Amino acid sequence: MQLPAMKPEPFMSNETALSLDWFNLALAVPLVMVAMALSWWQRLGLGKSLFIGAVRATVQLLLIGQVLVWLFTTNKWYLVLGVLLVMVIAATFAATNRLEQIGSRMSLRFLCGGAILIGSAVTMAYLDLVVVNIDPWYDPRYLIPIFGMIVGNAMNGAALAAERVRSEFESRREEIEAGLALGASPAQASARAVRLAMTAALIPTINALAVVGIVSLPGMMTGQILAGADPTQAVHYQLIVMFMLTSATAITSVLVTIWYRKRFFTRAEQLIDLD
Repeated sequence: MQLPAMKPEPFMSNETALSLDWFNLALAVPLVMVAMALSWWQRLGLGKSLFIGAVRATVQLLLIGQVLVWLFTTNKWYLVLGVLLVMVIAATFAATNRLEQIGSRMSLRFLCGGAILIGSAVTMAYLDLVVVNIDPWYDPRYLIPIFGMIVGNAMNGAALAAERVRSEFESRREEIEAGLALGASPAQASARAVRLAMTAALIPTINALAVVGIVSLPGMMTGQILAGADPTQAVHYQLIVMFMLTSATAITSVLVTIWYRKRFFTRAEQLIDLD
């Protein structure tokens, strides 16, 4: 059975969705230049980063557009899974590049990558097999865009969780050491720090759930409406998206905090020096 939203709906507009060409894309470039100008005006030093980011985004999206055309044509499950794996690896590097690690950078990447993979895969599998029943299960037209949203949010959850764990351990060092001195296990002594890190990683997701539909109309819903879909059907789509992103972020954040916590203690159950 195909995704429900792809079936013809009575409400479907007769109007054709807006078609954007290279001229429209060129007209959007000044929007980035505004940010660059503001950076130059306030001496933020971000002009080069904004320029490189805009170029990278353009090149990457144009390339992935061609890759998607090829995948839609070939429709092979192993190629689709290969693309999903590349997405997880890229998300892992993006999540860990700016983190101050405990131990080696590679071990931190394995930790975050494993959490991102599990959080994304579990959420995607449930969504694919239970909620929307994609047929075939590996259909790249659905699997790749949906997984991209999931892994992107899992990446943010992993980065926030890892950064907050270190911050909490630094600020609560004396509290944790006091707990260890009184006979508490590392897990018990750091329980409060870990809970606070998990909470911090989930706050953006909770905020998004609280304001969706009031402050913002997210991308999935906006795209459906612009394509002429029934707003009610677009709402169904968006709710599913919000719920799946919440799941992926929560699973990933919890795994990162639990696994990363262990890096802050020696085998003798002593808190390591963070200076």
